[in-house]
Amino acid sequence: MILDPSSRLALADAELHYLPGWAEPAEADHWLAELIERTPWAQPQVSLYGRRFSVPRLVAWYGDPEARYRYSGLLHEPLAWTPLLTQIRQRIQDSVGRPFNGVLLNLYRDGQDAMGWHSDDEAELGRDPLVVSLSLGASRRFDLRRCGSSRIAHSLALDHGSLLVMAGSTQHHWQHQIARTRKVSAPRLNLTFRLIDPEPGHE
Repeated sequence: MILDPSSRLALADAELHYLPGWAEPAEADHWLAELIERTPWAQPQVSLYGRRFSVPRLVAWYGDPEARYRYSGLLHEPLAWTPLLTQIRQRIQDSVGRPFNGVLLNLYRDGQDAMGWHSDDEAELGRDPLVVSLSLGASRRFDLRRCGSSRIAHSLALDHGSLLVMAGSTQHHWQHQIARTRKVSAPRLNLTFRLIDPEPGHE
């Protein structure tokens, strides 16, 4: 990658970079408004302990035709790239020096929408997944804990227009979450760019 080493967070067994203000405020405002309005949002259901629950956020998956993505037991067929998402993807690829063929959009409508503890370690993401997360809208706290631990080891606020890059062995050793909070009433939109291998395990 071509990121400035000064953006790297001091976290053992991880390669995380945080770039606040990656997008200019007016630009980030425009992206947030257009994507919220124009995205065909869905609220999938997942099975947990024999019961079905709606995920506590709205989602959409865009990508190249071969970038089918399975997570939480759901197979997501990609929507075609829009001009705006194509533009944002190119900007991010230029920033990190790596290609991406899919992006997951998560809309947290307010502080009661959340993302539980997980690692982005699906087989389709390769041996050392690279996930680049663009945050738009309300600032939300991003928590990290060691795999196998219940204690939060590190937290940071993901602000409007910021970029978080997770690379290397991060997903092998760490889990992350966006917890519920009563302090936030405004929406947050998160775009996580990924490189999907359509035939994982074949090299």
